[in-house]
Amino acid sequence: MLKQRGWDLTALLNAAHPQAPLAERNLWLVRLVDWLRRAPLKDVRAAPPAADPTTAGRAAPTATAHAVPAADYTPLPVRRLKHLLTLLERHPEHAQAFAGVMASVWAETDAISLFAEVGFAPRMALWGEFLGRLRRRLLPMTADTRDLAELFELLFHDENDPDWIRAIDDELLERLSLLFAGAPEGDWRDEMRAAITVLVSSVRSAGLSGALRVRMDSRRLVSRPFRNLATAWERVEHSLEDEDRTHLPAQLQYLRALLDECRTAVGSVPDHLEEHGVSVDLMFGVEQMQARLRRIEELLDCLLAAHPRRELLRLVGNLVQVVHERRSIRTLFGRHYSLLARKVAERSAETGEHYITRNREEYGDMLRRAAGGGVVIAGTTFAKFAIMAVGLSAFWGGFWAGANYAISFVIIHLLHWTVATKQPAMTAPALAEKLRHIDSESGLQSFVDEVAHLFRSQTAGIIGNLALAAPVVLGVQLLAGLVFGRPLVGAKEAEYVLHSLTVLGPTLLFAACTGVLLFLSSLIAGWVENWFVFFRLDSAIAWNPRIVAVLGSNRARRWSQWWRENISGLTANISLGLMLGLVPALLGFFGLPLEARHVTLSTGQLAAAAGALGLDVVKHWPFWLCVIGILGTGLLNVGVSFTLAFRVALRSRGIKLADRRRVRAAIWGRIRNRPLSFFLPPKE
Repeated sequence: MLKQRGWDLTALLNAAHPQAPLAERNLWLVRLVDWLRRAPLKDVRAAPPAADPTTAGRAAPTATAHAVPAADYTPLPVRRLKHLLTLLERHPEHAQAFAGVMASVWAETDAISLFAEVGFAPRMALWGEFLGRLRRRLLPMTADTRDLAELFELLFHDENDPDWIRAIDDELLERLSLLFAGAPEGDWRDEMRAAITVLVSSVRSAGLSGALRVRMDSRRLVSRPFRNLATAWERVEHSLEDEDRTHLPAQLQYLRALLDECRTAVGSVPDHLEEHGVSVDLMFGVEQMQARLRRIEELLDCLLAAHPRRELLRLVGNLVQVVHERRSIRTLFGRHYSLLARKVAERSAETGEHYITRNREEYGDMLRRAAGGGVVIAGTTFAKFAIMAVGLSAFWGGFWAGANYAISFVIIHLLHWTVATKQPAMTAPALAEKLRHIDSESGLQSFVDEVAHLFRSQTAGIIGNLALAAPVVLGVQLLAGLVFGRPLVGAKEAEYVLHSLTVLGPTLLFAACTGVLLFLSSLIAGWVENWFVFFRLDSAIAWNPRIVAVLGSNRARRWSQWWRENISGLTANISLGLMLGLVPALLGFFGLPLEARHVTLSTGQLAAAAGALGLDVVKHWPFWLCVIGILGTGLLNVGVSFTLAFRVALRSRGIKLADRRRVRAAIWGRIRNRPLSFFLPPKE
């Protein structure tokens, strides 16, 4: 006799006592299902994967010399269930005890929770569901429960359980049902009707709630489907309980029509969110309502079927599938945050379009704007040395350094200038959008054109920044030496710069980490802009009575438009500046020595060091090691932030770059044939 954890089948059947405490009966059921599922090593080798009912009717796999006969493809739990039923048919006393335990557990547990609550969050809040899933993963569950939903989680915890349940054939299902022939048939129907009442109430309350209702297409609510749903179900329920079912077909048709209208109405919410800002909580609520509507349909199919055994088995398989899926925390966040990631990437793409140059006029404008940014960064460099000279504590030094960066970046933004390293994270989503059309040759060439435009724009931004940042810092240093007799940045600070920026130190690692911060600032900017749009703050600024009373209607509308156009840029610049200053300080508290390595700021620091030590410093290797480090810093700042933003854009759009070789060949072809297109704009 097969054994599992000290229990063989004979011992299990002998332990079946319908009068035992409920916790013992529940535990007995857990052991029985565990016995069905577990296989000794020899049976595991012989048993192939569980059958998938969705593949029914397809061609069978080609037989080989070592193939197992078709009969052996029955999943192991199904074969064990057949063995169990055969044994019960031969021993009526065991069959009676077995059926008694099953019937008594059903009678003493709450099945409404199984039909109406499994797979659904108590409240339509994503974080509440996350905490519930985390609790179920970390804390053990007890068999001492009257909640059939909790018992289901104990019984069917294996990911393969839905497969073998759905693989039960009609003959086995008929044999299984004979065990419960004496049980009252109306019990499960009563529980299902009560569950539908609970589900209808949940759908009705969610559909009438303001959060979802105001975002549904008003044309889908003309017939008031959510208001009429409860009344329609009450009429169907009365007809199901009544012997005279003359009006049942018409009432069912009306109920199903209302369910379809509710499904269509809630399906219009994502379209509104796409246009007016995304909320993951609302998307979670939409999916919960759609799942409840599907569950109502499944329960109706069971109630209305003349021979409901197959529908009941399908329902059980779906419930077990839901029980398993509800344990996954990764699936929960992966599904619901994909839409937010896409909207963040799309808003970054809208901003990124301003950083891509496609002709000589735009290229020249980019150089001018980058040069202006370089001038401001020169001032930022001296302000950073001044903050370091004060000798503040780590936190306050990091805070004021971050404030210095943030103020500088905001000034650059307000003057419509640019910082080169901010471009990649913004332009990557715009480039990812071009990948949708690479199936055709023209689409592929358009993508290569965009790559060339992007590389050329990035090069122009870096050249413009460095072309003025370094000379301005060096000029101020030399001028201060002539006027005051000493440069603003002294020799001690200059020696520190040469020591910290050298490529022989951790400069490249710090540069890669700075690239991550550049990427995070673009995500924060996209998220804040989505939040701004979702809560309609631009409309609030334009039409709030108090704001209008203070600013006047015309000025309020202008302010509204200004904030709508600049909220993303301000957020990106402020968040980037503060992270560059505060993240190293906070990580230093935990013993992680990290410093910001921004290519433009590092160039300004090296120019200040050259001004302090004299131009003879260029004759020595430490200076050129710093130059090499700055080149690597620029590549890593740009490369890391672009790569991360590009990957998020691809995954959020569901784009899989399958034909990588074809894309690489097209880019290399452009490099060989027109290499200058990556550095110089095309002629008109």
